[in-house]
Amino acid sequence: MSNIQLSSAVRQNLLSLQSTADMMSKTQNRLATGLKVNSALDNPSSFFTASALNNRSNDLGGLLDDMGQSIQTLKAADEGIKSITKLVEAAKGKANQALQSSSTADRSKFATEYNELLGQIEQLAKDAGYNGKNLLAGTGNDLDVVFNEDGRSKLDISAVNYTDVASSLGLVEQVDGPTTPSVPGSVTISAADLHAAATGFTGNDIYITDDAYTTDVTPYPGLDLNAGASANDTASNVETEINSAGIAGLSASFDSGSGQLTISFEDHDIRVLSRVSGGPPSPYGFDETSSNYAPSVAGSTMFETDEIINAELDKLNTALNTLRSQASTFGTNLTVVENRQNFTKSLINTLQEGAGKLTLADTNEEGANLLALQTRQQLSSTSLSFASQADQNVLRLF
Repeated sequence: MSNIQLSSAVRQNLLSLQSTADMMSKTQNRLATGLKVNSALDNPSSFFTASALNNRSNDLGGLLDDMGQSIQTLKAADEGIKSITKLVEAAKGKANQALQSSSTADRSKFATEYNELLGQIEQLAKDAGYNGKNLLAGTGNDLDVVFNEDGRSKLDISAVNYTDVASSLGLVEQVDGPTTPSVPGSVTISAADLHAAATGFTGNDIYITDDAYTTDVTPYPGLDLNAGASANDTASNVETEINSAGIAGLSASFDSGSGQLTISFEDHDIRVLSRVSGGPPSPYGFDETSSNYAPSVAGSTMFETDEIINAELDKLNTALNTLRSQASTFGTNLTVVENRQNFTKSLINTLQEGAGKLTLADTNEEGANLLALQTRQQLSSTSLSFASQADQNVLRLF
């Protein structure tokens, strides 16, 4: 339509009307979307800066969810420790009751109840997990809480293992008679090692006699037992008896120079019973050394003596201190994670606010702009009409 000639006034009014229509379209779009920058074409700098801020906000939002789950895991562990502490205190009460009684039957009853409490501690610890993570179940349950996008800011929370109170808290069940120690590896016994601090053990396959003690031994899987005897002929007899027994996987060798008897076992159990010569089984035993099992074999029999009970009370007090210390550690970890959670919420809000200042439209301002543009459009239409009428005056000449 370039061959159509328009007067200057008409063309000027037409351009003004087109410009007004374009601005009205943009204003209406801003009101509809709530954004003054909808794409990089509107404002490249603001658009890409706001995108970066929003992306970081979204990343932190994902971490915020993980922090919330970590807090719940810590709370579950904390509640578990509180309950375990109550059970240990109850066990301590049973030990004190036994200490106040001179009745063997009553002490045995209290010891049985004590054992039940220890069993409940282990069961409770196993049930203290949250969403597949249990901070009271030891290996494989450590918790890593990440606080920023690149993972460099984080908190490593180490799990403890209260599913085995013997190894973690040093508490062992009271036994009615001999017990069987689980001692994989190598064990060395000498006459000096025998003392009245270890659990009595059962068994009658092998007899090692040393002064007033008689020790019965049966095999344990893959275990080497080195026993030093005061009488070489006794140890030599043991060696001969073992090797002539014809038991698969069981062998013995005696070094007369060192006085050491080495007994090798495979696919069997080991039990040791210490007796005073001519008397009943007594809670005598030994301290063992092993490449993969460190604790000494020390226990007691159904609260039978005050010494045993007092020793157990000492262990219970130590266990309570351990639990309280661990509860404090978890409490500190919980405070840190909750603080970082609140900080992350505030940071996300700051990032979103900054992005909004770059891209969000002021609806009040845009509403006023639209009203002004509508008025301008009406005036432009009227002006265009007047200009067209002026051009039509030439028709009056005909």
